[in-house]
Amino acid sequence: MGFLADALSRVKPSATIAMTQKARELKASGMDVISLSVGEPDFDTPDHIKEAAIEAIRRGETKYPPVSGIVPLREAIARKFKRENGLDYKPSQTIVGTGGKHVIYNALLATLNPGDEVVIPRPYWVSYPEIVVLCGGTPVFAETDMAHDFKLQPEELERVITPKTKWIILNSPSNPSGAAYAHDELKAITDVLMRHPHVWVLTDDMYEHLTYGDFAYVTPAQVEPGLYERTLTMNGVSKAYAMTGWRIGYAAGPEHLIKAMDFIQGQQTSGATTISQWAAVAALDGTQEHLARFRAAFQERRDLVVSMLNQASGLKCPMPEGAFYVYPSCAALIGKRTEGGKTIETDQDFVTELLQSEGVAAVHGSAFGLGPNLRISYATSNKALEEACTRIQRFCASLR
Repeated sequence: MGFLADALSRVKPSATIAMTQKARELKASGMDVISLSVGEPDFDTPDHIKEAAIEAIRRGETKYPPVSGIVPLREAIARKFKRENGLDYKPSQTIVGTGGKHVIYNALLATLNPGDEVVIPRPYWVSYPEIVVLCGGTPVFAETDMAHDFKLQPEELERVITPKTKWIILNSPSNPSGAAYAHDELKAITDVLMRHPHVWVLTDDMYEHLTYGDFAYVTPAQVEPGLYERTLTMNGVSKAYAMTGWRIGYAAGPEHLIKAMDFIQGQQTSGATTISQWAAVAALDGTQEHLARFRAAFQERRDLVVSMLNQASGLKCPMPEGAFYVYPSCAALIGKRTEGGKTIETDQDFVTELLQSEGVAAVHGSAFGLGPNLRISYATSNKALEEACTRIQRFCASLR
């Protein structure tokens, strides 16, 4: 009998964290590395949010918080959902966690039994299937393709739903593809779900505010009110407010689910950091003027990266609607050889050789369940992106 839990053998490490760490190690050794592997805005947290945290410390807001979150933040969350999404939630229908991942984990831990299935469209954020496995469930993957911009089609959703399906996880805009569902596209998905009343919806809206052009953001319970009683709408302050290190995620849903998540959290973390919660109040209730600046910068970077990658020999890069990732295909380069004689057999080989030869860190698409692709984050400066894309072009051109 082994000491460690069997579940650990069924869970893969995070490829995004692994590649980011590898890039750090190479940079520390003296290599000129440009990391495009991390999913984190390069902007600083807006000043009014930082000031709110400082004032909270000065007021002595340093004690244990209520497990589900401080009342002012839960009220601010309810106001946010009403103001921005047209969704009516009472504060008692909201919960605050230590980041969005924590919220997802608690929701699945509170609801999954052995044999329960969770539908996950691929490509997916690397943590979704691993969290499902840790919580005792079974991930079931729904296929997408570049022809449909990596968006789940209703026929495919219908195909994968079974009597054992308990949840579907929807992420729009998507990590890793940047794909976002317009109203009609999402309505086609919710129409399928309305025919399967045993399936709940866990929607990850973390990139809600990072959409570009005239794209109009919508979330499932907003598109189909009939799903309100079986939808957990998750969001957070990490991306839109450049608060990744503050570790605040939140969600709203049916009160009995929120109470179950609260029950678990009470024996787990006893609540998110109080100071960060007060900062999140300022984020949700305060000025949103920084969002236009963030969006403009990210859109300019997106356009730059897509243009340059599509000029690279063998890469094909679609234009995403949101987030700060692109997900180009490197299928045309599989089977080619590097100048050193290494055969590129997989997308992991591609990103490994790219890092070693050109010092550009990206994440292989197979880690997100769909390849041969690579995920590139453009959450860095235009100068760094231009240099990185020039190096990618040079690497692609060198393959024979």
